[in-house]
Formats: sequence, structure tokens, C-alpha cells
Amino acid sequence: MRLTEETMRIRLNGKEREVQGGHTVRSLLDALELQPGMVVVELNRDILERDRYADVPVHEGDSIELVHFVGGG
Repeated sequence: MRLTEETMRIRLNGKEREVQGGHTVRSLLDALELQPGMVVVELNRDILERDRYADVPVHEGDSIELVHFVGGG
């Protein structure tokens, strides 16, 4: 992963957001302080397999939906 000085606009959970350029899905989760094992990621309407998060780049204009697992009883 090579983060850049440039920013890009994505849609994250339905809201426009500016993020640093050069992210992968995994590095974006890290930047958001989210544990990859506790999140399902939908990128442009496709659900990603967890083992691919580090290999999938985030691009300008991408739409990302994050679903968090919450434990409880």
C-alpha cells in the first residue's frame, strides 16, 4: 500500500467522505480503527471476501458499505 498526499472522495455507508489516496480496503479499515474480522465490506455492491481486503484498492468514487458485527446476549 502506498498512501498519497492526495485525497479522494468515496461514499462510505451512504455519506460522501474524503479520504487519503492510495488505500486498500484493509488500510481504510485500519484508518477507521475497525477490526477486519468484525466487519463485512460491500464495495460497489459486491461483498468482498475478508482474505482479499489487503489486495483490493479503493478508488475515487467507490461506494463502500460496512456492516459491523455486534456481540451480546
